[in-house]
Amino acid sequence: MTETCRAEDMLRAYQLGLSTPSRRLQLTVKRLLDIAFAVVALIFLSPLVAMLAFLIHLESPGPMALAQRRLGRWGRVFVMYKLRTMVDGAPMVLNPDGSTRVVDDDPRVTRLGAKLRPLGLDELPQLVNVLKGEMSLIGPRPDHDFQLSYYTERDYRKLAMRPGITSLAQVSGRNALPWRERMALEIEYVERFSLWLDVQIAWRTVGVVLRGDGVNNPTAPTEADR
Repeated sequence: MTETCRAEDMLRAYQLGLSTPSRRLQLTVKRLLDIAFAVVALIFLSPLVAMLAFLIHLESPGPMALAQRRLGRWGRVFVMYKLRTMVDGAPMVLNPDGSTRVVDDDPRVTRLGAKLRPLGLDELPQLVNVLKGEMSLIGPRPDHDFQLSYYTERDYRKLAMRPGITSLAQVSGRNALPWRERMALEIEYVERFSLWLDVQIAWRTVGVVLRGDGVNNPTAPTEADR
């Protein structure tokens, strides 16, 4: 049995325990709001995305956008889009817990990328993922597909909902939090989901983006962390 199949089995059983008429109705409304917002946002923001892609092309060689394999609902792998903020071919750096690491003044991050990341502008292409039904505006942030091997049994609960462009973890400390704390917050969101919680996260996202909070890991891991 593959990792993905095991995740699907666990999540189906878990969702049965959470599924209520109220929750199903709210999830339906959530999806309709996702589609409406994504359509409007893409119409108005497409020129901005095109301009940023052109600036990325001018600044450094390589693709203007990236297509990354991420974990979606039920553990199904999908291709997530984002604007490139690192030099082409930059190696991925992992922490001992399997999380990715980007520190302040990271040499892999381009000058333009350092400006895009705090504002979340590199995530704008994910509006296409929202329209395709692979993501939501608000939901647990999607992990890389290989990170499934680092999941505990409880972590699979994170995959019970579509991943989001912003999340409870994003507005509670972002990458400044250790990965296990971020995971706990993402699971808390799945368990506490309501449209009112989504409204609160959307409002808090505005402040986080304007302040540029927590975009990078604060320090390199110590020997104790290893």
